[in-house]
Amino acid sequence: MSPTVSVVVPSYNNANHIERTMGSILAQTFADMELLVSDHSSDDGTWELLQQYADDPRVSLMQIPRGGGAPANWEYVSQHATGRYLKLVCGDDLIYPTCLAEQVAAIESDPDVVLVACLRDILDDADRPIVKARGLHGLAGKVPGRVAVRRTVRAGTNIFGEPGCILMDRQVLADTGWWDARAPYLIDQATASRVALRGSIVALRKSLAGFRISDQQWSVSLAHTQAEHAARFHHVVAAENPGLLSEADVRLGDRKAAAMAWIRRSTYLVLRQRMRLEDLAPNARRRQTPARLG
Repeated sequence: MSPTVSVVVPSYNNANHIERTMGSILAQTFADMELLVSDHSSDDGTWELLQQYADDPRVSLMQIPRGGGAPANWEYVSQHATGRYLKLVCGDDLIYPTCLAEQVAAIESDPDVVLVACLRDILDDADRPIVKARGLHGLAGKVPGRVAVRRTVRAGTNIFGEPGCILMDRQVLADTGWWDARAPYLIDQATASRVALRGSIVALRKSLAGFRISDQQWSVSLAHTQAEHAARFHHVVAAENPGLLSEADVRLGDRKAAAMAWIRRSTYLVLRQRMRLEDLAPNARRRQTPARLG
């Protein structure tokens, strides 16, 4: 029989974190799950580290050749899933022990619910939360999908959170065309929106996942690209769902997305400096220890 949940991990050069990611998934209190990992031809030892899980009956390991970027890997591993519900966890993120149990209970609370999203912590490289319980933009409980999608457009940001925050009905995901990569930097937000429009969502105001920031998020060029892709996403949603958004909604979302891209970059720069100071502090204390003892 197919499991209730498929957790899928598209990995690529995640050697520094993949064991912690896998450990967080395998430590779930919810047992009726499968874990599929698709490695995108990593060259940093990720694939070799994954071999320690090969004998676990819950785990399936796969590889795909280079090409197609992250969307190709997300598609490949998701389309091999067999569970009723699907959660994608990136190869450097975490989910907390009760994440699946609480999200399955929420998605099964009403037949109209097609997606569950939770709050998440922003983590540094050592899994320390540097910002706690972010996301959802004020949503709580069961919310019509159309309301949630309009909220995410008007907010100019991804209110659903990264894939690790989300549990989706796998069949609805398949029916909507799997991962929506037309605006690649918003693949998670665009896909969550397409699924949400098929029913209702549940917003769990509890931090059940951890999202790790990386050096890629400091760049100026990324801020420009994110704003451009957000505007593309807003216009696609408006065109494909007549009556959902007004022209004012789209204009507001475009302006906020442009501002949010720069706010996000500035925030990441501050967090990077904070993380560096925290990493330096133990070294400084160690250097001071002999002098204090002397």
